[in-house]
Amino acid sequence: MVDMLKSAIAGRVSRNSHAFVVHELGKAIVNGELKVGTLLPGDAELAERFSVSRTVLREAMKTLAAKGLVFARARIGTRVTERTAWNFFDADVLTWHLEYGLDSDFLTHLSEMRLAFEPYAARLAARHATSEDIARMYEHAEAMRTASSTEAVALADLALHMAVLDASRNPFMYSVGNLIEAALVTSFQLSSPFGDPARQRGAALAHRAIVEAIEAGDPDAAAKATERVIIEGLDRVAKTMG
Repeated sequence: MVDMLKSAIAGRVSRNSHAFVVHELGKAIVNGELKVGTLLPGDAELAERFSVSRTVLREAMKTLAAKGLVFARARIGTRVTERTAWNFFDADVLTWHLEYGLDSDFLTHLSEMRLAFEPYAARLAARHATSEDIARMYEHAEAMRTASSTEAVALADLALHMAVLDASRNPFMYSVGNLIEAALVTSFQLSSPFGDPARQRGAALAHRAIVEAIEAGDPDAAAKATERVIIEGLDRVAKTMG
């Protein structure tokens, strides 16, 4: 689940032919280059454009259709779907939004979704977390404090939030982790606490407060600490964006 975060922060990306076609077409759809309702060129033209076989192209189209970005009809062709059909829980769709450019609306929408489920996940974790879960969360909080790079801070941050979702013992919670990862990509691209020791320490302590509340078996405190982390992160990035 950390691929989005690593690619965005470290600039690393690796794609085979299928993934390359999916990425290029998906990005063009999300950024509006291929507008909603647009009829895509035929298989032969696209296969030539991307220098891939028709088999690879057709598989790429199936992948894009599964993400809700296109739909195909016999004897008509493949069109770009309405945005309401797009799967915004999909890691690739979120990544393409991030590559297109960061904006306050995107970040606000992500934060609103996080506020809708993460505090409750923390409540559940306060009821269900084992000593092993809690030890792992403390390790991630400490890793945030001692991290020596932007990527290390971000990965420790993500790992802690995912550990909380895991400790909720609700599999649906863990499955929406892509939203947290996208939010952290946005946040760390604009305003990483790394490089400012006081901010980095403060961020680590704020996350540690979540773990302490979970360890104490206090659902209300765990939820409030989680809300505080999300809101403070949103406010910090909003100030950066002006």
